[in-house]
Amino acid sequence: MRFGSVDELELALREADYLPDRGLATSIFLALEMRRPLLLEGEAGVGKTEVAKTLARLLGAELIRLQCYEGIDASQALYEWDYARQLLYARALQAGEGDVRAHASELYGPDFLVERPLLKAIRAGSAAVLLIDELDRADDEFEAFLLEILSDYTVTVPEIGTIAAAEPPAVVVTSNRTRELHDALKRRCLYHWIEFPEREREVEIIRLRAPEVPQQLARSVAEAVARLRSLDLVKPPGAAEAIDWARALALLGADEATGADAVQTLGWAVKNRDDLRTVEAAGAEALGG
Repeated sequence: MRFGSVDELELALREADYLPDRGLATSIFLALEMRRPLLLEGEAGVGKTEVAKTLARLLGAELIRLQCYEGIDASQALYEWDYARQLLYARALQAGEGDVRAHASELYGPDFLVERPLLKAIRAGSAAVLLIDELDRADDEFEAFLLEILSDYTVTVPEIGTIAAAEPPAVVVTSNRTRELHDALKRRCLYHWIEFPEREREVEIIRLRAPEVPQQLARSVAEAVARLRSLDLVKPPGAAEAIDWARALALLGADEATGADAVQTLGWAVKNRDDLRTVEAAGAEALGG
């Protein structure tokens, strides 16, 4: 599936229940057309990961996710050998009457290769959307390795040879900016910072993702979340938290994000102990009460 313009892509995203601003829609369109990775940064909960999930649905492609974490290395992201199956196969050869040496090379053949996300995406090519999630959690060495992979979309397996993508997959890289990514990676990607949604768009997002939430409650939650973001919080609530909070209040039968119901369900929006104390110190005004 190809998109003829930014307007067409933006409409498709909206029909798939993702509401981007114009800047994000333009960045996604250009990344697809230019076949470049898209690097998305922003606060947690603003919808970075959801971009890749929605794109996979729109393109009819397989979503392949590489979740980064501290200590991840190339073998966990690229490929490894199925040692248990290799051992069983070697024992079966020894138990038989055939020439073991003649079959030894088969131990490192494609049947025993375990694909991890990067190799799987390279083999899938344009039939996949590769999501490299929270790259900032990985270390500098892994980032350098990833940059090499994203430069030519090829992998060399010494026992098999070079595997290259006929066409590169669509790639979305996300970062919560717990550390600064290197300029070399940023130059390789198209970059977009996702801001918190504006008030009216947040109301629309809440209503779209949680249609059971009344319009009045959705607006009240959006206004309360905007006030919370104006406080000096460690982790300001994102759109995902706003949706969850609105759903919780709707289940309690609340009409607005104020009063006792808002205080008792505040943990759906603010998920840090120090932040909860900051909101408590700000008093009822923080929730519009």
